[in-house]
Amino acid sequence: METIIQFDKHLLLMLNGSDSTFLDWVVMTLTNAKTWIPLYLSLLYVVIKTNRNLREVLLILAAAGLCVLLAGTIDDEIVKPLVARWRPGHDPEIGHLVDTVDDYRGGNYGFFSAHASNTFSLALFFSLLMRQRLLTIGLVSWSLINCWTRLYLGVHYPGDITVGLIWGALMGYLVYRLYCRLTVPAQYERRLTYIPIAVLLLSVVYAMLRSWIVYC
Repeated sequence: METIIQFDKHLLLMLNGSDSTFLDWVVMTLTNAKTWIPLYLSLLYVVIKTNRNLREVLLILAAAGLCVLLAGTIDDEIVKPLVARWRPGHDPEIGHLVDTVDDYRGGNYGFFSAHASNTFSLALFFSLLMRQRLLTIGLVSWSLINCWTRLYLGVHYPGDITVGLIWGALMGYLVYRLYCRLTVPAQYERRLTYIPIAVLLLSVVYAMLRSWIVYC
């Protein structure tokens, strides 16, 4: 186990940070949950356009909320305090080696990553719900982008991210199976699912433009 822990720390230091101030600001924007509000709203729009019945819309919203509750809230409120593994920036062994942005180090404990579990549970749930390949690629990429930002900022070890992704995938799948027991999923039109993909791409462009303005 100690060998795995040391490898995890070594890998984090390889992936953490860069010499680019511009990239620092891009990552800080991408890791901010507010950046992705338009993506959430676009998914809601697709759900409303496809499910005209209010009950179905509310059921999907409840399922998405359950994904976040099971994937992230349980992690933050139970797992992190129980495991009590230091985040890299607070780790007495390597904390001084971690490259931070604006001294951002996150909370004390980081196992496992709520960013990874939350985003991947939602990505998997909506991918299974809408069944469109491009949307699945987009949502999985969105989750992985969030995971990368946490490594770049040095607030999670790769092991935290890996476990978070596994837990998030499990919760997203279980919530989807529960949803299917309560109702029959609608058929989503491909053209509608292009909307979240476009919003996702525009959000990344926004992060880069915003960072360029700050950088300049």
